[in-house]
Amino acid sequence: MKKYLLLLFLLCIGAKSFSQNTSPVEAAPYTQKAEFPGGDEAFKKQFMDMLHAYVDTQSYAINGKVTFVINIAPDGKMNRLDVLPKIKNAEMFIDDVKYAMKKIKGKWKPAMKDSTPVDSKMIVKVDFSTNGYDHD
Repeated sequence: MKKYLLLLFLLCIGAKSFSQNTSPVEAAPYTQKAEFPGGDEAFKKQFMDMLHAYVDTQSYAINGKVTFVINIAPDGKMNRLDVLPKIKNAEMFIDDVKYAMKKIKGKWKPAMKDSTPVDSKMIVKVDFSTNGYDHD
């Protein structure tokens, strides 16, 4: 009988540990997303144009999809760039992409939380095997 109770107890603990977590949902980080003049597609087009103009992709051993995570500061400027996946010895590549980003015309209208400008992110995925970008 003790074996059955122990087995039942272990099954209850196991079922509880595999059940879904129903914690409260976090509030959105902002109430209005950042906007680029002309919209996201206009930004992605300018981003790709500047990549082609200022980054010699043949100089780098990059083949495949690369995700650029661009931070848009409360003042509307792009102030940080993360490149995923991490690329070995990519300092020069990242510097070239940052230079290309500085050449993009237009200033972001920052994201807002309540009525305060906040940081936000823009994600652009580029496939360097075809030099296209995903629409995410």
